Amino acid sequence: MGNTFRNISTIARKELRSYFTSPIAWVLMGFFALIFGWFYVNYLDYFVRMSMSGDMGGGMQAMNVNDRMIRPLLSNASVIVLFLLPMITMRTYSEEKRSGTIELLLTSPVTDVEIICGKFLGTFGLYIALLGTTVLYLAILFFYGNPEWKPLLAGYLGLALMGGTFVSIGLFISSTTKSQIVSGFATFAVLLLLWVINWMAESSGPTASAILSYLSITQHFDDFARGIIDTKHVVFYLSFISFGLFLTLKSVDTERWRG
Repeated sequence: MGNTFRNISTIARKELRSYFTSPIAWVLMGFFALIFGWFYVNYLDYFVRMSMSGDMGGGMQAMNVNDRMIRPLLSNASVIVLFLLPMITMRTYSEEKRSGTIELLLTSPVTDVEIICGKFLGTFGLYIALLGTTVLYLAILFFYGNPEWKPLLAGYLGLALMGGTFVSIGLFISSTTKSQIVSGFATFAVLLLLWVINWMAESSGPTASAILSYLSITQHFDDFARGIIDTKHVVFYLSFISFGLFLTLKSVDTERWRG
């Protein structure tokens, strides 16, 4: 057991280091912080103007910063994640295949499960670093105002679980091709489908509508954005992550047999 954790942590650190020793991590973190900051400034400006105008029936006292600012801000953050995560996951296996290092990895004294878990944790670690760039913006709200911290933590938990789901899907798709470009576009296409799949539910029958709505990534995130932690949404994301890693395991196992 000790060797397993050691192997997983070694692969995770190697994966994370590979991002930060290249411009990839820094560019993505800067881009994420910039776009998130743009949304932050606009929502803050809107919140202040509405508070001062008193249009909400009572002015400042009637305005809730969590509902009027933080909730839509986190929802927009999830849209940024939709576009950025395929750029992160597209190289996880595709680059290994292109450079030929996948053979060295598969013949090393580590199991497929350890490789997959290590790569997942390393990539997920970069995603958490992306989310970490937003902490300063929200810290300003706590310095000048009094937002509720529990709904905020629920929102970040939702973003973390959603990101983990996206990473697991990206890992699987990256493990099926040598091309980073193909991996990136295919991952984005699948994530976008899961993003808008509930739109199809509106024109489907009752059974199909229920299934499509359940598979919607955004449907399960909405409660987190409102500050509600529902175990059924947690189970959905964790199940999706497990399924994505299982598919990756089968893909890597196939690659090992071919090698």
